[in-house]
Amino acid sequence: MSAASSTSLLGQLTALLGSEIVRADATALEAYSRDATPLFHGLPEVIVSPRNTEEVAKVVKFAADTKTPIIARGAGSNLCGATVPLSGGIVLSMANMKKILEISKSEALAVVQPGVTNIELDEAAAKDGLRFIPDPGSRNVSTIGGNVATSAGGLRGLKYGTTKNYVLGLEVVLGTGEILRTGGRLVKDVAGYDVTRLLVGSEGTLGVFTEITVALAPRPKTSKYGVAYFNDLAAAANAVDQIILSGIMPATLEFLDNTCIVAVEEFAKLGLDTKAGALLLFGDDGDETSVIPTVERMAEIAKVAPGCRGVTLAADVAAAEQLLYARRCSLPALARLGSLSILEDIAVPRPKMAEVVKRIEEIAQRFNLRIGTFGHAGDGNLHPTIVLDKDNVEEVKKSELALREIFNLAIEYGGTITGEHGVGSAKLPFLEGLIGPGNMELQRSIKNVFDPKGILNPGRLGS
Repeated sequence: MSAASSTSLLGQLTALLGSEIVRADATALEAYSRDATPLFHGLPEVIVSPRNTEEVAKVVKFAADTKTPIIARGAGSNLCGATVPLSGGIVLSMANMKKILEISKSEALAVVQPGVTNIELDEAAAKDGLRFIPDPGSRNVSTIGGNVATSAGGLRGLKYGTTKNYVLGLEVVLGTGEILRTGGRLVKDVAGYDVTRLLVGSEGTLGVFTEITVALAPRPKTSKYGVAYFNDLAAAANAVDQIILSGIMPATLEFLDNTCIVAVEEFAKLGLDTKAGALLLFGDDGDETSVIPTVERMAEIAKVAPGCRGVTLAADVAAAEQLLYARRCSLPALARLGSLSILEDIAVPRPKMAEVVKRIEEIAQRFNLRIGTFGHAGDGNLHPTIVLDKDNVEEVKKSELALREIFNLAIEYGGTITGEHGVGSAKLPFLEGLIGPGNMELQRSIKNVFDPKGILNPGRLGS
């Protein structure tokens, strides 16, 4: 859009909504030109920060009438380029809609606006002995709206599921400006198509969430964690299989490869075994009478597994927090090793996990790249992370080629190009290869029903 039309857009939106929530200064436009995904950038023309559902509906209807692209955005912590305004237009910041509207202890649910952060909801629920289960790595900043838009996962996914398992109902503004309510407050409700579940994970392409009803769960009385070291990831993966086959479904079953172990130890000085080929973090939560024997049983399984170098159980809460920190700080630890880090997200069948990581290591060697892999061992969700020099054009190009091979590798092994981060812009070119042309056409048809003018997050899902 030209400078003149951009000025016109600012004027029209200011007249419609008032100057308090409409911005187009250079600082704001640049701040909203990126999310947490490297290598993606797009300058918006106007930033609008609505305060309620009615203002959201006004903005979306205006965008539909003028065929202006509109991108809903929370904290911008997503890792797939889903909220970068590649087509310019309006960025709809949900920062002003951050109220916890209700927490019902008796119903074990909460009603929130989309700008509430994951940790804010969890801490508020804790006052009633409840918790919000989804636990993404960016939980301190990621918003519930963003969680729902990408169906975020996290460390608790194996035992408890991901965001899609906890969304009961939505208030959403469709691409026409129409306000729609789906679902409600009930765990059991099979009346009509499950539109709520369709909207979860739609990455802002079908509607803008303005109110979200989520299920909460009882807060566990205790939790316990341990760490096991192995000669290589194949040995760690074997231990994971033995744990699952024994009938245990742990709350936490995470892994780091040697590159990650070394980076975390240099970063956090936790006393990790930097000679190990793989680290397996395991743990459970719930009632003390069941948690302690379960974690001790996992420790015994790991100890006798071939290739185990040693097992340590956390003696207290402080030690347990250190172990969890080792996993949570993997990305910042790796990021220190270069001026650019690209964290990716694939998932493969758990029995294939070790083989896929080995193939990723071969890709790293062939392209002469540093790739550390960590992730959720219990569900085969891998996070290969490339660390490089952002000013090295050749290295950046090699990273793009390496990631192409990694995405195709996931498809080759019967997996998926994204387990929890979303498709966004980064993986859209690989989506049809995964789901097939018939499914792609169906998704475009669905998009057209919810957003007939194609204004919502254009160039992503359904495009």
